[in-house]
Amino acid sequence: MAGSTSPVSKQAFHETYELKEELGKGAFSIVRRCVNKETRLEYAAKIINTRKLSSRDLQKLEREARICRLLKHPNIVRLHSSIAEEGYHYLVFDLVTGGELFEDIVAREYYSEADASHCIQQILESVHHCHHNKVVHRDLKPENLLLASKEKGAAVKLADFGLAIEVDGDKHGWYVLKKEPYGRSVDLWACGVILYILLVGYPPFWDEDQHKLYAQIKAGAYDYPSPEWDTVTDEAKELINTLLCVDQSKRITATEALKHPWIVNRERVASKVHRQETLDGLKKFNARRKLKGAILTTIVARRFSANSVRPFVSKKKGSDEELTVHSEDEHEVDAVANKGKEQHIIQLTQKLITSITTGDFETYSKLIDPHVTAFEPVSNGNLVEGLEFHKFYFDNLHSKRATPVNTTILSPHVHMLGDEAACICYVRLQQFLSRDYCCT
Repeated sequence: MAGSTSPVSKQAFHETYELKEELGKGAFSIVRRCVNKETRLEYAAKIINTRKLSSRDLQKLEREARICRLLKHPNIVRLHSSIAEEGYHYLVFDLVTGGELFEDIVAREYYSEADASHCIQQILESVHHCHHNKVVHRDLKPENLLLASKEKGAAVKLADFGLAIEVDGDKHGWYVLKKEPYGRSVDLWACGVILYILLVGYPPFWDEDQHKLYAQIKAGAYDYPSPEWDTVTDEAKELINTLLCVDQSKRITATEALKHPWIVNRERVASKVHRQETLDGLKKFNARRKLKGAILTTIVARRFSANSVRPFVSKKKGSDEELTVHSEDEHEVDAVANKGKEQHIIQLTQKLITSITTGDFETYSKLIDPHVTAFEPVSNGNLVEGLEFHKFYFDNLHSKRATPVNTTILSPHVHMLGDEAACICYVRLQQFLSRDYCCT
């Protein structure tokens, strides 16, 4: 059963596993904790509703399962079973409980350059294993860097191979989509961005305007500003330079990076001085990416290399061909960014509604602007500002009414209003439990 993508009996998954609580949700999938009935070992089951998938999406799902079966490494979230049933596909992975690496770092009392070296070493180990098995991840970002558990020193785990591809082993075989080079170097560039963030708490490339951000990346326009970079060793900067090299032919490989002095001689080379300014910067970085849903580290990593991202000077400057090429590429980058933002807004909305349903004012207050205004019917339709009335509602009215046992968002549609705002429309399905029956 494990490692099979062919259809199996309808009860195959449920005969083997018990489904537990929900861990996460996507557009066409849900992740739930599950327990093997025989061994009692815990896993994470990604349940995909295949009825909603196009033939192309089904091919991507099969590719993801095929790739994950290849990868068996302590720094990669492992796939244990792939089970296809009528209408659903189950991918059973390691259950990782430590949360995101970046979130764990900001909660630490002590964090040094040597710690950053240890983190990137584990990430590079996972990338090296992927490349050794002719797999390119293409989506290295903070959200996909997890910790195996909440224990101190837990292993970093690379997750989410939904965008990963298989590639040929020779240098002439890296072609997918439009026959552009699409090789291992993409992942190494992303590692360079991640390492930069691990050292100072902010990314090397950033601009509110996605077009300008894209231009920075293509030009390799980054630096090491004072004072935060003054205390970082030259060896660390040298490794970043080799990872962020615009010329992919000169960019370091995972094998070479793992042999770099800043990695192998960490105890002697990397500084052990606590970097509080990095933790402060990383807190802001985490808050910004969580709020906006923007993928700051690798927003164009899947499009980036000296050849796959066409240089500005590749065509006659100002020519129609150049403008068309740049317009198409930048439009694709914007589409990826907006899709990520929209999905994050949907997730935040679901979280907000759940906090209201369960009476969790603490979570609710973190998601709401403290100066929010609202027309409250209970106060004769007056305009109320702030959260005091909301707190009153949670403490009083909420506890006296019939509370939904389940609230679900159906058919969400997000309309972006520039970079800082959005409007979401959806159908809200609520289920209530009466004395005798459940009603909707």
